[in-house]
Amino acid sequence: MSGRAKLTLFAALATLFTSWSLNPLVDSQAWLLQAALLLAVQSAVGAGARRVPLARTLTVAAQALVSLLLLAFLYAGKGESHGDGPLAYLVTDFGALFGQGLRDVAEFAIPAPLTDGIKLLLVSGVLLIGLLVDLLAVTLRTAAAAGLPLLALYSVASGLAGGGDASWFSFLLAGCGYLLLLLSEGRDRLAQWGRVFGAAPRRGAADSGLGNGAGGQATAPVKFGRRIGAVTLGLALLVPAVLPSLGGGLLGGTQDGEEDGGGTGGTISAVNPLVSLQSNLNAQDNRVILKYRTNSPQQGEQYLRILALDEFNGVKWEASGRALIDVPEELPEPPGLRSPVSSTAVEVTTSISAAEYYTQRYLPMPYPATSVNIGGKWRFEPVGRTLVGDQLGRDRFQNVQGAEYTVRSLLLKPTAQQLQKAPEPDPAIREEYTKLPDNLPPVVAETARQVTQGAKDDYTRAVKLQDYFAVNGGFRYNTRTASGTGPQAVARFLSDKEGFCVHFAFSMAAMSRSLGIPARVAVGFTPGEKQSDGNVNVSMRDAHAWPELYFEGVGWTRFEPTPRSGINIPDYSRAQTPATQPSAPAPLPSQSAAQPSTAPSATPECPPALKKLGECDTAAPAQNTSGGGPSVPAILGWAALALAVLGLPLLPLLWRTRLRTRRLATGEVLTAWRELGDTAWDAGVVPDEALSPRRAASRIVDLGRLEPEPAAAVHRVAGAVERALYAPPGAEVSYPELADDVLLARAGLLASADRLPRLRALLLPRSAARVSWALSARRSAITSAVSARLTAARLTAARLRLPLKGRG
Repeated sequence: MSGRAKLTLFAALATLFTSWSLNPLVDSQAWLLQAALLLAVQSAVGAGARRVPLARTLTVAAQALVSLLLLAFLYAGKGESHGDGPLAYLVTDFGALFGQGLRDVAEFAIPAPLTDGIKLLLVSGVLLIGLLVDLLAVTLRTAAAAGLPLLALYSVASGLAGGGDASWFSFLLAGCGYLLLLLSEGRDRLAQWGRVFGAAPRRGAADSGLGNGAGGQATAPVKFGRRIGAVTLGLALLVPAVLPSLGGGLLGGTQDGEEDGGGTGGTISAVNPLVSLQSNLNAQDNRVILKYRTNSPQQGEQYLRILALDEFNGVKWEASGRALIDVPEELPEPPGLRSPVSSTAVEVTTSISAAEYYTQRYLPMPYPATSVNIGGKWRFEPVGRTLVGDQLGRDRFQNVQGAEYTVRSLLLKPTAQQLQKAPEPDPAIREEYTKLPDNLPPVVAETARQVTQGAKDDYTRAVKLQDYFAVNGGFRYNTRTASGTGPQAVARFLSDKEGFCVHFAFSMAAMSRSLGIPARVAVGFTPGEKQSDGNVNVSMRDAHAWPELYFEGVGWTRFEPTPRSGINIPDYSRAQTPATQPSAPAPLPSQSAAQPSTAPSATPECPPALKKLGECDTAAPAQNTSGGGPSVPAILGWAALALAVLGLPLLPLLWRTRLRTRRLATGEVLTAWRELGDTAWDAGVVPDEALSPRRAASRIVDLGRLEPEPAAAVHRVAGAVERALYAPPGAEVSYPELADDVLLARAGLLASADRLPRLRALLLPRSAARVSWALSARRSAITSAVSARLTAARLTAARLRLPLKGRG
């Protein structure tokens, strides 16, 4: 195997080894085999193009073209095309599939399901990196620079995967692939230098008859490089494992969402729970992630709460930093709960099991929980009454994955009168939970005052706000609305009146705070669907966000401003609904407002953010496998046509290659001389038929600026021509190196030419004029033959007519 062929092989292996680091990102490794096969074809095309040889740009273009055609064959028809013609179909189909892949990447957490869109992104990304590595390492012969795209691929994969137990293996594979590529290039370069001489022979070598020959040669530089690479790679793997973790100062610090310290100290840092939901709910739409069984008499009130967002910083709602403690056997009393509400509360028991693919760090529980029985390492945050997974090791934390636990909680039954007569909240609570950013648009507070005009207590204001969003405010539940949580997003939502649960919950919480009502936002799951066996299934579609308002004597109280079908509006917030006659038709606007949730969700364009929060009320759309566009034969036909069109500029090159091969295969001296003249003509040396072979050879050497070796080859061919022309009759002229000398002369002519003349010599050879000459000569011959036949026919007809006239 030649040195360049080895470089091609090791470039492909280096790309493939580095691609292994992408495996943790998806739940199936089936894409890797497909990527390996396509990468092998791409490398083979590059090797063939360099062997022709083609120009570097044409080599890369050929590899890219073949890769695109293979991707078209494999993935055409799997997207959602809107094109009219076949070409538009392919373009829009691929665009749709790429877009779907990007949406899938944003929707699913790691490891994501291997959808067609994600598979296309992975395979095409590996092919692109492979093309860059092949270009740098093989075509441009700079293998060291080929480490840049490999490093980019590994860094992206490692950053997304977040490390793990197998990360060292991925690093080992990637490092070995790159070192093998460097070693292959080094051996190839050393081979071009000739023999490698080592140091003086070891002591005793002279006695054993070994000098500086092959047997006494010292270790070659290649061996030194190999040893250095192995030691460096080993140190890179071992040193981080030996050194202790750095957990403080400039190099450490607490990551978002992770506790700081242990024991009874530590904090939970500010973390956006939407991001937490989006990064941990790693199942497809409508996948069941939780199952529970409860003895609650009101299963419709069994919301599973994950986390509370209590800080609105002007950009987003998030959980403020709170101190963590060990989980007590009996959780403390819920804040604000007093008699008589507490005396009427019912304690219920809920047994919950989480799916193996659900990796949330926050434990879903009914609110307010009084005790939790669960294995593993968990910490308790008393203010938000949240259980958070503790650190298990370096970059590993306890999560809900596969957990089975039991929660005892209180089923509170406050009445509208109790909430209406609630005393003023504690000043500290009011101060903390009514904070609003300075950049909050004035329209938020103004709208809140207009909606609650005439209300005399916080409870009535809260119910009016809830009814404004859910019943009589003209809001529509629209799954197409882009999510947003900042002040401007709230103002835009109040203006557009379209959104999903995030918009409704965040807006009502902000408006409540503007009225002086303590408020925060809870994130979790609606009660789910009860099954025939008594269990309740909670799926991705049940994820939800809702506002919690604080009332002294009751504590944090759930409200439901989202006009979505299946939402359970609390009974205590319905108390004032039948108070007046206009409220009688209230269910009709609510139902109409909820209806848009089914229509948009039936389309496959449900936004990724909405899918993560489970706001698509219909089952997940099936993947488009109907192949509504052209059939596979039609796609292949159009691909062949595109290949033919793109191959038109290569026709002169292919013609000259074939003609050169045929001429040199004959072994005839005069035919080889004609090929040498055409090669020089392609390089810019116009032929002169009047010169002798010797003078013509000198002219080619001078005008072609040939080096001594190619020049000698030209003169040898000219000498052979002279011997063939002037040798005695019957003398045999044998020249076995004739073809090699012509090819050597051609290589010298191309090497001495500048880039543009070299490209023209390859792509638009001047000797192609012989084709037009041959066609013109054939046309002239055909025209002359036809003219001669017509003249002969006329003469024949004339001779036949003359006797007839004489007899008449």
